[in-house]
Amino acid sequence: MSSHVAPHRPLAPWWALAGFAAAVAAAALIGVLGVAGTAGEYRSLDRPSWAPPSAVFGPVWTVLYAMIAVSGWLVWRRTGWSTPLNWYAAQLLLNALWTPIFFGLGRYGLALADIVILWVMIGMTVWRFRPVSRGAAALLLPYWVWVTFATALNAAIWLTNQ
Repeated sequence: MSSHVAPHRPLAPWWALAGFAAAVAAAALIGVLGVAGTAGEYRSLDRPSWAPPSAVFGPVWTVLYAMIAVSGWLVWRRTGWSTPLNWYAAQLLLNALWTPIFFGLGRYGLALADIVILWVMIGMTVWRFRPVSRGAAALLLPYWVWVTFATALNAAIWLTNQ
């Protein structure tokens, strides 16, 4: 399907929102369930002074994942599955891969490559969402900012833990 904006679906099924929430939850669960002991490993790393404690990540990601799910749903309401949602799915996959690469494999450099590509993909998703739904694009901006911070943190950890 093309990325052109289709007629608005005023009462798009709420079940679709549940589907987007499930997809985002699956991405989150890959990290949470797939890699045990991430908090302990994070604490054991040589981290920069500006690194937040591990307890910060859960609440921040919970809010961001909710925003990511609603963002995708808002675009789907307008277009059905479309090219902008392909970008969305790609960034969500890269998001899901980061925790297993960083914590499961301990490959901080490879995780940095993943998160840099993720950062670009979030930007592309924002750019592709904006013509369809400015609200959907805006919901991704805090995520993009957080991933910017996480990229800097990943780089600092990679450089100091080689």
